[in-house]
Amino acid sequence: MSQNLSNRVAKVIAASAHNLLDKWEDANPVAMLDQATRELDQVTSEVRNELGVAVANRHLTQQQHVRLNHEHTELAEHIGAAIIAGKDELAKAALARQLDIEAQLPILEASLVNLGNEEKELSAFVEALMGKKREMQRVIMDFEASRQEARSAAGNRAVKTLHTQARVQAAQDAFDRTILRQTGVEGLTRGATLEQSSKLKELGDMVRDNKINERLAALKAAQ
Repeated sequence: MSQNLSNRVAKVIAASAHNLLDKWEDANPVAMLDQATRELDQVTSEVRNELGVAVANRHLTQQQHVRLNHEHTELAEHIGAAIIAGKDELAKAALARQLDIEAQLPILEASLVNLGNEEKELSAFVEALMGKKREMQRVIMDFEASRQEARSAAGNRAVKTLHTQARVQAAQDAFDRTILRQTGVEGLTRGATLEQSSKLKELGDMVRDNKINERLAALKAAQ
């Protein structure tokens, strides 16, 4: 795998989806994560292409290795037959071909080892990239769920606030009616504050006490 692609894979794997959310919290984090996921898919596609090439090359190399080994074995039989028949020139030609094959086999074997290692490395990269994609998808789903939960909570708070306000208003209305009934004092509007209500109640109590004192004085005078 090229160094450039290897570096890109390492960069994608090292990136944290949560850090992306923190970095882009003032933007559209889901859109940014989707973009990061697309970039990850692109890198994964390139790695898979290289993996496909490595697998194909290893297969071709392995076939060549098998073919040359088979040819080497056949040449040994032909050499024996040529010697028996006294055909030294034919035996020499077959021996020359064997030497060429023997020179190629170690190279092919080393290539098979390298291609096998490359295939394992690229397969591991693909698995890591797929794991990273699943991680980012989970983060996106969790983030969307948290946003939905936040919206629901906000709606519930709004409903609760309206309910609380209605209860406060009902209590205020009941208080107004009580003040009016007990003191005869009007003017406690819906917009009256608690302090205003307290003062008006104090005024009503004072008026009532004055009436009681006046009636008591009248009764005492009648006696």
